[in-house]
Amino acid sequence: QVQLVESGGGLVQAGGSLRLSCAVFGRTFSRTNMGWFRQAPGKEREFVGAVTWSSGRTYYADSVKGRFTISRDNAKNTVYLQMNSLTPEDTAIYYCAVNGGLISGSYSSQGIYEYWGQGTQVTVSS
Repeated sequence: QVQLVESGGGLVQAGGSLRLSCAVFGRTFSRTNMGWFRQAPGKEREFVGAVTWSSGRTYYADSVKGRFTISRDNAKNTVYLQMNSLTPEDTAIYYCAVNGGLISGSYSSQGIYEYWGQGTQVTVSS
């Protein structure tokens, strides 16, 4: 059984920063590609970013590029999402997800991710 546990969400003022964490339990973390997605109220869930297991290469949505940074610590089975210069438009529930390589495709596609966390709320006040 694979379990993902997100943490680090909360309320922050515009211009502030938050760091989300996603701990993975139940599989070899070092061989997983990890993605971050978010869902704002009344909107569909959208891609935020991803990090590959093989090279550590990162991918970002245009809306967060230059403000958000994804990193991973294989020793801790944890992936992080550092969010800087937050705006009210970043308010959403943030989810991490695991792609174990069984399903190929774009890292921005939700369909390639086999397991999802429960989500953590991020609220940015103006």
